Amino acid sequence: MAQLQLRSRRPVPSPRGTRGLAPLLLPLLLALRVGAGADCPCQDPALCHPITHRPDFEVFVFDVGHKTWKYYDWSQITTVVLFSNYDSELMCYAHSKGARVVLKGDVSVKAIVNATFRASWIARQVELAKKQYMDGINLDIEQAVAHSSPEYYALTALVKETADSFHREIEGSQVTFDVSWSPKCMGRRCYNYTGIADACDFLFVMSYDERGLVWSKCIAGANSAYTQTLTGYDDYIKIGINPKKLVMGIPWYGYDYTCQSLSVDHVCTTAKYPCKGAVHHQVPYQIIMKQINSSTSGRLWDKNQQSPYYHYQDQAGHFHQVWYDDPESISLKAAYVQNHGLLGIGMWHANCLDYSGDAIAKQQTAAMWKALKPKLWQR
Repeated sequence: MAQLQLRSRRPVPSPRGTRGLAPLLLPLLLALRVGAGADCPCQDPALCHPITHRPDFEVFVFDVGHKTWKYYDWSQITTVVLFSNYDSELMCYAHSKGARVVLKGDVSVKAIVNATFRASWIARQVELAKKQYMDGINLDIEQAVAHSSPEYYALTALVKETADSFHREIEGSQVTFDVSWSPKCMGRRCYNYTGIADACDFLFVMSYDERGLVWSKCIAGANSAYTQTLTGYDDYIKIGINPKKLVMGIPWYGYDYTCQSLSVDHVCTTAKYPCKGAVHHQVPYQIIMKQINSSTSGRLWDKNQQSPYYHYQDQAGHFHQVWYDDPESISLKAAYVQNHGLLGIGMWHANCLDYSGDAIAKQQTAAMWKALKPKLWQR
């Protein structure tokens, strides 16, 4: 996920064992799961049953807490990934709407080379999902892996074994895997993308954090540029991944760049090459919508990157340039999902919008949800 999201503490690998014990160990650990007989926290016990329906179109939502889920557009949502503490109220409500609620899974790629540890880790995730009446797991690994390394093969095995275990133990469960915006070893993540896609239910493609200041010569730019984003999906499809195994991830946040210089034609230079000392940070859409009204430029549009941006001046007199996505830029990318037969769309993350109930904020928030399915889709 986005870089500001802190990860949970990773488990410490157990002593290295033989691979032959793994198939025997996993069923044993699953049989010993804790909390299998725990009382259902929902008023209607039927809501603790797993969701088994497979939607024709997936709207995949990441939630980071703060109870804003009560104001989401549940007419669209099919899956919620809990990136925060477990919320039984959310689980019950999501199930009442026919939506899955899944765990976040993160584990060291160094540790999973040990097949016995891998089996133990998977068993614990299934145990937790059963205890909390969850519907699967979203694997968010995001670690560097060299091609054909032990970790390369272990990661593919982890995904397959996780999917096999969840599908066997929890009816209708879903196992998904987060990948970068391009399959070309972005961030040194040289995964077996086709093998992983075959092993799990689908890939969530993180089409954001695409701007690298070094290769862009320290110039600010779009977080999720149109052509670059869609080229990433073309590349996934070209290597043999079925479009129905791909869910487009779009950002509901932008980047605020401090400009060392800002030209008359809106070029924000953040630092001298190689960009040492460049300053930029993430900004949620709700803050952007409040700030744009007091900006020095108002909303601007870059035709090449098909993305909005604006300028403002801080109290110290420094100019900033903020690049973000809004309903227009999202709708353009969402149309690709329909035209190329992708399984669905989702965002990092749903809490970025303003759910305060303010009249203007309410319209802006509704427009962002609506952009997931632009008018082009209406029949």
